[in-house]
Amino acid sequence: MGRIAGRFARVEPRRRAREFVLGLLSDLPRKNCWTLAEHAGDATPHGLQHLLSRAKWDADAVRDDLRGFVVEELHDKDAVLVVDETGDLKKGTATVGVQRQYTGTAGRIENSQVAVYLAYSSPRGHAAIDRELYVPRSWTQDATRCRLAGIPEEVGFATKPQLAARMINRTLDAGIQAPWVAADEVYGGNPQLRGALEDRQVGYVLAVACDHRIATRAGKVRADALVKKLPKRAWQKLSAGAGAKGHRFYDWALADVADDRPGHRYLLVRRNRSSGELAFYRCYSADPVPLTTLVRVAGRRWTVEETFQTAKGLAGLDEHQVRRWTSWHRWVTLTMLAHAFLAATTAHERGRHPAPDGLIPLTCNEIQHLFTALITAVPPAAHRLGWSDWRRRHQARSRACHYERQATHHP
Repeated sequence: MGRIAGRFARVEPRRRAREFVLGLLSDLPRKNCWTLAEHAGDATPHGLQHLLSRAKWDADAVRDDLRGFVVEELHDKDAVLVVDETGDLKKGTATVGVQRQYTGTAGRIENSQVAVYLAYSSPRGHAAIDRELYVPRSWTQDATRCRLAGIPEEVGFATKPQLAARMINRTLDAGIQAPWVAADEVYGGNPQLRGALEDRQVGYVLAVACDHRIATRAGKVRADALVKKLPKRAWQKLSAGAGAKGHRFYDWALADVADDRPGHRYLLVRRNRSSGELAFYRCYSADPVPLTTLVRVAGRRWTVEETFQTAKGLAGLDEHQVRRWTSWHRWVTLTMLAHAFLAATTAHERGRHPAPDGLIPLTCNEIQHLFTALITAVPPAAHRLGWSDWRRRHQARSRACHYERQATHHP
C-alpha cells in the first residue's frame, strides 16, 4: 500500500483504500461495499462508496504502480504478456458496457459486461497488470447513455484486439521487458495486432482458427489443409508446461510461413495425443527460435485463466456492484492490486522457503488463508449487530421504493 500512497491527495481516501484491499484479501463469502465496510469496522458503506465514485485519485496511476510492483516481484527475462477477456454476468441495461454478448464465463450469449486484461506471466508467477473495459457500439452510438454511465467523451468504440494493442503498447512504452505475447483466436486472427507487434519486434504465439489462411510458396491455404502435408517426422512430443495433473504432453509440428518481410514467421500446430484434436498458432520472432521456445510460450497462455480464477475466487474481481465508468475502473484496479499481493507473496515465499518433503509449495489460496488468520482481526459482536440493523433498514427502504415504483407503472 505504501507504493500507491502518493496517488491519494488526502489521508482519508488513502486509509479507505487500505481498508478496501484488506477486505478483498479476507475470507468474506461475498465482497461488495456493504460487506467490505462491515469488515473494516465502518458503520455504513458510504465511505467505501465515496472512494469508488467521488474521491479524488487516479486509478490509472495506481495501475502503473501495480504494473511496476508485479514486474519487480515476478521478473523473468523470458516473461510472456498474455491477453484475454473475461465477462461478468449482469442484469438490466444501466451498468456500463453491458449488453447481450458472448462471454466465456457462461459459454454462451448472455447479458454481460466484458473486459480485456493483460497479464504478466513468468515461471515465478502471474498476475494481471492492465485492464480495458469493452464498450460495445450500442453504447458508443448513444451519447446520452454514455453520459449517464460517466463514460468520458473521448472514449469511442474499440475492438478487443485494439484494446489489447493499447495495453501492450502502454506496457512496452513503460520500459517493461517482455519478449513474447500470447493470446487466443480473437487476437490471433487480427492482422493489425500482429503487425503492431512485428513493428516493435515483439515475438508472439497467437492462436488462430482452423480455417485461417496461411501464405505458402504455392499460395494461401487453410491451416488445417497445410497440416495434412506435414510429414510424420515433423511431429515431436513436447510438454506445454506442468498442470494440476503433471506435464501436459502434446504432439507439436512447425511449418514456415512465406513472407519477404524481416523476421521469422511460423504456423505452430498442436495435436492432442488422445483425441487427435488440432490447435493452430501464428508465430513470429525477430530471430530464429527452436520449436521448444514456441511451445513454452504457447503453454504460458493458460496462466491467464488461472489469473482470472484466483482473482475472482480470492479477491472478488467479478463481485463488484458498480454501474459507472470511474467506479468500475477503481474497483478492478484495487482488486488487481490485492491479487498481485497474493501472487508476489506466493513467489517470494516459494523462493525463500521451499516446501519440505511431503508438502506442496504454497499457493495463492493458502497465502490468503494464512494472511486472514494471522493478520485480520474479528469485529466485536456489537459491531455485527449494528450492521444487521443497517442492512435491514436499507432493505426496507429499497422494498418500499420498489413497491411504490411498481404501483406507479402498474396501478
